[in-house]
Order: sequence, then C-alpha cells, then structure tokens
Amino acid sequence: MLKKTLLIALALACPLTALAATDPITARKEVFKQYKETVGPMGKMVKGDMPYNKDEFAKLATRLDSLAQQPWQHFTPGSDKGKTDAKAEIWSKPAEFKQAVDTHKAEVAKLRQVAATGNLDQIRPQFGAVQKTCKACHDSFRSE
Repeated sequence: MLKKTLLIALALACPLTALAATDPITARKEVFKQYKETVGPMGKMVKGDMPYNKDEFAKLATRLDSLAQQPWQHFTPGSDKGKTDAKAEIWSKPAEFKQAVDTHKAEVAKLRQVAATGNLDQIRPQFGAVQKTCKACHDSFRSE
C-alpha cells in the first residue's frame, strides 16, 4: 500500500516539475523559495537566534552560491506577463538588471569563501553585504 501511495504521489508531482521547467515564472519562483529556505537559517545563526554551526553555515553558503546562478535565466522575454512580482525595469533596463545580478553573485561567492573559514566575525559583514544586494535588486526590480 505504501509503495502504491508513493507512486501516486510521484506521478502527481511530475506534472508540477514539468510545469516549472517550461514556465519561467514558476521556475524562478521555485528558486527564490529555495533562497528563503537557505538564507533563513543563515540569518538566524548570524543574529544569534540559533546556535552557530560552522559546518552547516558553510554548507548553506555553498548551496546559496549554487542558487545564485539559477533564477536569472528564467527572466525571459514575455515572462513579465502573468502572476509575477517582477517589475518591467528588468526588461526595459537589462544592463542595470545584469549589473545587480552580477553584484549579487559576486557577494554570494565571497560569502561562500568566508564561510569556509568558519570565522563568524568575518561572516557577519559579508552576510550583510549579500543582504544589501538582495534589497537593492528588490527595490529596483521587484514589486512588493
């Protein structure tokens, strides 16, 4: 019975995965959902709201670096239509959007490097730098 239930669940999930792969809005929203799931515990560790675990933080920073490479390809022409919080400036100011993305990627890569040291005193300001890139992009390119 458990095997049958699992197969049904997988069969139902497959169309959603296919939709995410073909619909750029769904695909980028999925990546940003993973962003939140990754950054959340990192922020709690940096703020002291949960115990700092250097190995876990480094693992999360590596995951964030991987995620930072993904959503941008899904801002394709025409994907400004539909249920999206993306502002038109993404498409009307592509050079500025690319610069914001490149800055974000660079700061996340630095965070991954600093996280590998395990030194929380160095991690805190770099985590803040990453958050600033997120805010800057949201301010310019996302409707809240």
